[in-house]
Amino acid sequence: MRRPDPIWRNAAFRNLWAAHSVSLVGTHLTMLAFPMVALLLGASALEVSLLAAVEFVPVLLLGLPAGAWVERLPLRPVLITTDLVRAAALVTVPVAYALDMLTMPLLYAVAFAIGLGTLFFDVAQLSLLPGVVDEEQLTGGNARLESSRSVAQLAGPAAGGVLVQALTAPVALAVDVLSYLASAAFLLRVPGGARDDVRAGRAQAPAEREGLRAEIGEGLRFVFGHRLLRPVTLCAAAAELAFAAVLALQVVYAVDTLHLGAGAVGAALAVGNAGGLLGAVLSAPAVGRLGPGRALIGSVAVFAAGALMIPLAGGAVGFAAGLFVVYLGVVLFNVVQVTLCQTATPARLLGRMNATLRFITWGTVPLGAALGGVLVAPLGLRGVLWLAAAITVVSLVPPLLSPVRALTSYPSAGEPAADQPERAGSPA
Repeated sequence: MRRPDPIWRNAAFRNLWAAHSVSLVGTHLTMLAFPMVALLLGASALEVSLLAAVEFVPVLLLGLPAGAWVERLPLRPVLITTDLVRAAALVTVPVAYALDMLTMPLLYAVAFAIGLGTLFFDVAQLSLLPGVVDEEQLTGGNARLESSRSVAQLAGPAAGGVLVQALTAPVALAVDVLSYLASAAFLLRVPGGARDDVRAGRAQAPAEREGLRAEIGEGLRFVFGHRLLRPVTLCAAAAELAFAAVLALQVVYAVDTLHLGAGAVGAALAVGNAGGLLGAVLSAPAVGRLGPGRALIGSVAVFAAGALMIPLAGGAVGFAAGLFVVYLGVVLFNVVQVTLCQTATPARLLGRMNATLRFITWGTVPLGAALGGVLVAPLGLRGVLWLAAAITVVSLVPPLLSPVRALTSYPSAGEPAADQPERAGSPA
């Protein structure tokens, strides 16, 4: 009989997981409520897509130095501070609404602040996890974090639809404020030294520490010089570009093209996002049966199939079905990709690797969201969604033409990166 997974006996992981989970429920409620707030103010499809784009502008501005900064700081305070910053920014929306001072410029400012906090939170959390669990538990840990994301995607939009109808969209955002505060409370229970063993590999005396530019350059060279990380990053960047347009326009598409109400939109998003939960559950068996290479490529193929279903939708059922397949592939890809990158990266480079990946992949999000909004006029909403689906198909090319396709087990950080030249201080 298989023994129970010991990961739940790890108090640090339990609290990190709880913080991650409770925050995500509020975040996915906001994903529905925020564009509804914009529509309440009379925003156009372009303005709604730009609102989604603004949240990712901090990645373009600070994505690369974020990794080096995070590596120099204790991670738990970084996570707690970002939760508090996001809560403070978001609470201004219901307050401004109550005072009849709510405007689109304020929404853009709030989206920017939330994006800035999310950037540092994400880099710090991904860098913290390898110090919280053993390496053989990384896939399970990442799968559980992605399961929480999928549950949040189920509960958040459904709850958001009900709250928006009952309380109005601006007031519903107050729930996300509470979720960030609850996340900070759970993080206070994560031991401050949870990552001491990981940080030890990165620690240098101040006199020996490289300049910020040199540290950023080393992170970039590592990712783009690595035979596995480079194709995975290119694949993720193309997929994120397409997915950003879908996320920015999905509510507008559902309301304007499919003529769904707020409650129906929330229900369709929740049912569709159940695919993400299935993807998290299937991630470990898929890797065990197929190997991480074929599992990653298969996940992108599933994602592409779902993206093709969305513009074919004629109502809530087809819309939800397309999203179900999309999120099945997305979550499976996320678990495999994140675990592959964590296991292939030396401890001292985790922060910069994560920041580089976020800069490259999330950096395409504002571009995809903005382009999606701009192209609505000439192509229509369905036309933009067809274009996004085509890009997801193209994203399969980099891993298919690389050693990733033959990867039967996760790599080790001690293995050479093959096409990365040896040099002094090389992490590979």
